[in-house]
Amino acid sequence: MPPPSENDAVAGELLGAAEPPPGELARADDRGDRLWNAGLAAIGGSVLAVAGVIILVLTRGATPALTHIGVWQFIRSSSWDPVSGEFGALPFIYGTLVTSGIAILVAVPVSVGLALFLGEMGPPALRRPVSFAVETLAAIPSVVYGLWGLFVLVPLLRNPVGPFLVRTLGFLPLFKGPPIGLGYLTAGLILAIMILPTISSVTLDVFKTVPPPLKEGALALGATRWEMLRMTVLPYARSGIVGAALLGLGRAVGETMAVAMVIGNAPEIRASLFAPGYTLPAVLANEFSEATSSLYVGALTGLGLVLFGLTVMMNAGARLLLALTGRGFRNK
Repeated sequence: MPPPSENDAVAGELLGAAEPPPGELARADDRGDRLWNAGLAAIGGSVLAVAGVIILVLTRGATPALTHIGVWQFIRSSSWDPVSGEFGALPFIYGTLVTSGIAILVAVPVSVGLALFLGEMGPPALRRPVSFAVETLAAIPSVVYGLWGLFVLVPLLRNPVGPFLVRTLGFLPLFKGPPIGLGYLTAGLILAIMILPTISSVTLDVFKTVPPPLKEGALALGATRWEMLRMTVLPYARSGIVGAALLGLGRAVGETMAVAMVIGNAPEIRASLFAPGYTLPAVLANEFSEATSSLYVGALTGLGLVLFGLTVMMNAGARLLLALTGRGFRNK
């Protein structure tokens, strides 16, 4: 090999002088990462900022009423009379919890069964139309659900479903009284239909994450199709099913128009599911435009603050329940 010439040495020195030091090159490469991380941090911080602004606005709006009535008195009182200045949130909290509980009790078993049908058991010819029907339910506006409840579900519960429940289960306080059609049961069933697509779609996605070797191993050991689902799919997807149910519960708690149209709008606490009631979102939608005094507006804003706090408590409970469920499955 011939020795390097003087021109080659000069060119090498010029190239070396043109190249930036390694440290500056690394800093230039990290600049994009730093900007990306800063943007993501700003997005995450904006969520906390929005939540903080919501709490601040609701607290400022509810302060006059809560100061006049008292926070604990406002929460535990069952009297709601805007004319005489008596405001209590307990009937609305009760109605929200009862209707949401009915919706979860009805929707979760049906949703899990529907997800098993679409993901494991159903024939391929039926999976596509059933999946399309479920997606259609998710796209229907809530006011349409309310109209369907008024024209279809309320007459059915008034006769023959309501009288049948009174004859068979009338010895229970939950099924006493005349079935007028409007009440907690109707609102709960409407909510169950509304949250069914959410729970079933999330549950179906969770079922798809079950490892195929786990199911194939159960079948190879002699398990039937149902035993395979019971011993492998359902335990593996337990935490996901709980998460889907809590996601549906969050929508049921905040649903407004459909519930307001079929619950009866009576600020009372009754044990019977046939009795009319009220929920926090429904009273806000119905009465906020009629509020004239600052005390009335403050009381309604206080109901919004109670609803926000109830949602936060449910979210915290959901995270705790998911953690406990996942830990129990891993230990098992």
